[in-house]
Amino acid sequence: MPETVQNPSETKPAVADRDFRSVSFEDTSIAFSTQSDFKLRKTYWLFALMNKGWLVNLGTFFIKIALRLHLPIKILIKNTIFGQFCGGESIPDAEKTIRTLHNAHVGTILDYSVEGEETEKSFDDTTLEILRTIERASESSDIPFSVFKITGLASTDLLEAVQIGDSLNKAQKAEFDRVLKRVDSLCRRAHERNVRIFIDAEESWIQDTIDTLAYEMMDRYNHERPVVYNTYQMYRWESMEHLRRDTAEARAKGYYLGVKLVRGAYLEKERLRAHEEEYQDPIQPTKENTDRDFNAAIDYCLENRDIVSICLGTHNEYSCQYCLQQMKRMGIVPNDEHIYFAQLLGMSDNISYNLANAGYNVAKYVPYGPVEAVMPYLFRRADENKSIAGQSSREFKLVSNELKRRKECN
Repeated sequence: MPETVQNPSETKPAVADRDFRSVSFEDTSIAFSTQSDFKLRKTYWLFALMNKGWLVNLGTFFIKIALRLHLPIKILIKNTIFGQFCGGESIPDAEKTIRTLHNAHVGTILDYSVEGEETEKSFDDTTLEILRTIERASESSDIPFSVFKITGLASTDLLEAVQIGDSLNKAQKAEFDRVLKRVDSLCRRAHERNVRIFIDAEESWIQDTIDTLAYEMMDRYNHERPVVYNTYQMYRWESMEHLRRDTAEARAKGYYLGVKLVRGAYLEKERLRAHEEEYQDPIQPTKENTDRDFNAAIDYCLENRDIVSICLGTHNEYSCQYCLQQMKRMGIVPNDEHIYFAQLLGMSDNISYNLANAGYNVAKYVPYGPVEAVMPYLFRRADENKSIAGQSSREFKLVSNELKRRKECN
């Protein structure tokens, strides 16, 4: 999924804004064009509440207790935070969201967001569900990508054991063979159905295993066109070097490199583990370094667009504007099929809808799944919006401006 949301005001452009801003992210009439007055007021109150960190903490605490006690709060959740950030509990449930986004020229990335399952049956069930998203994506241009996490198909302990080179016993080898078959079944079906598929990034202690699987799949299915995309977390200091290495390898082996650029979503967990286990912190020393490498990766991918296709999974306004400026400088048309932008459903509509309105390729991650199973995802969204300086305030301000504009127009 796109990276943990960044405060759009944190990074100052090196040149005047007017040199970059061929698309305005301030046009709320476009950003919220698909929302009725009623829906917009619900969004207003939701972000107003999420602006209060103590209230988010309190609400999260009581929701967890209520779910554990099986109290009847599902309807309340579906009508508030679930309704803001998720498309529904199933693919049919998400069809309304798919149509709404389509009407605004925004694509959908169906993201089966069930987490915390650790059984072979659950891994097989998740594989079948992701196959369904691929089939749905193949039916129309409304869904330009499918997506999955390797940890939805495999045990984290097993992935880590493979990464550190542990000698696997017979049962573990059989288990990892099943993982390979699951991953291959998804990428093969995507290739057969002409659907592009993202492999999401995860924690550094399993990411090398994920990378190895991703590039094996690219070498298998990306020779004709970019089908499989790997994810680069630019808050890791070695990611730029890996991008160059992987591009060189793709050229040598004759396949297309699919690249999703994100900043990263596991910063606190990564730094805590590096400190506790006394190894080198994989995270950049400063956010400025992350921003620098993210924009350098944009440059590098555009310069190598004969073989590299990219998706910018970001809520950072400056990086989006930077990419637009570079595309214009290089004479790349807005709807170039090898360049996409992606944001999460329910957030940064000012970026998504204004980019789409200007003719750029844009898609929204649309999480779905049973309410109880996607709560970890929703808790992260709430936590991010209250913990990242200015983000919920930014969303709240944009919604407020649009309600004020509509009132003045009436």
